Amino acid sequence: MAQHADPHAARDAASRILRRLRDAGHTAYFAGGCVRDELLGLHPADYDIATAAHPGQVAALFPGTHAVGAAFGVVLVPIARSRGSGVVEVATFRTDSDYTDKRRPDRVSFADAPGDAQRRDFTINALFLDPLEQPDPLTCAVFPPAAGVRGRVIDHVAGLRDLADRVVRAVGDPDVRLAEDHLRALRAARFAARLGFTLDAPTAAAITRHARQLGGVSRERIGQEIRRMLLHPSRADAVAILTALGLDGPTLNEPALAPDEPNRPEPLCPTLAGLPPACPLATALAAWILDRHAPLSHAPSHELIAAVLQRWRGALMLSNSERDATRQVLTLLDRAGKEWPGMGTAARKRWFSDDLSDQALTILATTDKFLYSDMLTDLAVLTKTKSGIRPDPLLTGDELVAAGLKPGPAFKRILERVYDAQLEERVTTQQEALELARSLCV
Repeated sequence: MAQHADPHAARDAASRILRRLRDAGHTAYFAGGCVRDELLGLHPADYDIATAAHPGQVAALFPGTHAVGAAFGVVLVPIARSRGSGVVEVATFRTDSDYTDKRRPDRVSFADAPGDAQRRDFTINALFLDPLEQPDPLTCAVFPPAAGVRGRVIDHVAGLRDLADRVVRAVGDPDVRLAEDHLRALRAARFAARLGFTLDAPTAAAITRHARQLGGVSRERIGQEIRRMLLHPSRADAVAILTALGLDGPTLNEPALAPDEPNRPEPLCPTLAGLPPACPLATALAAWILDRHAPLSHAPSHELIAAVLQRWRGALMLSNSERDATRQVLTLLDRAGKEWPGMGTAARKRWFSDDLSDQALTILATTDKFLYSDMLTDLAVLTKTKSGIRPDPLLTGDELVAAGLKPGPAFKRILERVYDAQLEERVTTQQEALELARSLCV
């Protein structure tokens, strides 16, 4: 793939490689998602090339290539750009055999463009585009140049029709496509949500039939797909589609929910739906946990948080930092929901000074608007206090030792109480803080 911060520069780089392949006598097209996105006017930032040239022929044309999948005919061609380096993925047209490991074909055979299109997952991802030719008039009638048509589209699987109808449809027999790689079920849900498309009925039915087999896919790959879903503004739609297809259970290693259950909230994922378009993964994970396990409350129990995160960590291969951040967001929500009216100044300042408090507030804006409003009012007042929200401590452990106090287990408790007094402005100088510390040692 040609990745570049500037989509136009990425396209230009890929076009230069494609032209060189063509000048050497090889059929070559843009392929896959970049074609789909161009037709939708989405300005892709990465481009893939499919070609009749074999890997050795590609390598001969472009010095410094790297074969990342020689058996599958995939070669990375380096490109020069103003900031750093990049690559374009150039893949030889191929057909695939059986997928014994449900991930990669046992063997591949180099083929032509029609054969290559037939082995792809969904029709909207199986389109080719020749950027060196003029657009076809019929294509322009449906996808006018102003919307992104810059070249001739080659369609062997009726993908243009599905793109125009906004449908995600498997290439060929959907049961066969899913049996080859069950991760395609999650990809279908992600594409449908991200693009605002509907799932073709036979494809959706096949996904539902194969839902349990998703458990055989590696957890790393499942986690990667879920991250892509949750980090996109369409996250709530993606999770709703997963649930409707029965994919939520095998994805998360827990019982699937019935999307039409009478007591379920509407929409199915109100907390996820209420998040801003861009938000951290921990925020989205915490929101999904609330929608799934505490739909009527923003404050699930500590026991529930621990159990769900332990299960989801294994199901999605969450890193320690992802798990811990999600737990902390939920813990902050729990404290706010249960304790805020009775919290003193120091406790409230400590809550706001937590690095993840902004993420918890983002969720509260959806789950409890009244508490959210009250907390923002409190935040404005506390910010204007002389000490502010998170002042540097007046006293440290080293300073206690220098003052002659003996180190021990009580040091932490003493320093916390002194800092609370500082937050509440009961002490305002180091001398006052030290005097308070001495009194606490008695």
